Amino acid sequence: QGQLVESGGGSVQSGGSLRLSCAVSESTSGTNCMAWLRQVSGKERETVANIYSDGDINYEDSVKGRFIISQDNTKNTLYLQMNSLKPEDTGMYYCAADDFCPLGWLDRYVYNYVGQGTQVTVSS
Repeated sequence: QGQLVESGGGSVQSGGSLRLSCAVSESTSGTNCMAWLRQVSGKERETVANIYSDGDINYEDSVKGRFIISQDNTKNTLYLQMNSLKPEDTGMYYCAADDFCPLGWLDRYVYNYVGQGTQVTVSS
């Protein structure tokens, strides 16, 4: 079974930065794209950033210009550098992998692989 393990969450003040990491198992690394999801309390999950195997990268509008998704294939690790954090960025962040990684609200879409999540809290 594919396994994704997130780390790097924590508490930070508004304007601060955090870097999330996701360790990717070998079986998961064969998918076409990877993504970072965010779930704010009381709302459904949304894809905030994705990266495809051909190098295509996309961001949801609310994080564009502030977040950077990247991956290090030599370390089988996916990253999310989060800068200029805002209180509305507070939530659980999940690493995900699949052959298709739609941006925005997931609605009924279910990723094949999703990690357990790491909490990010931004205080004002």
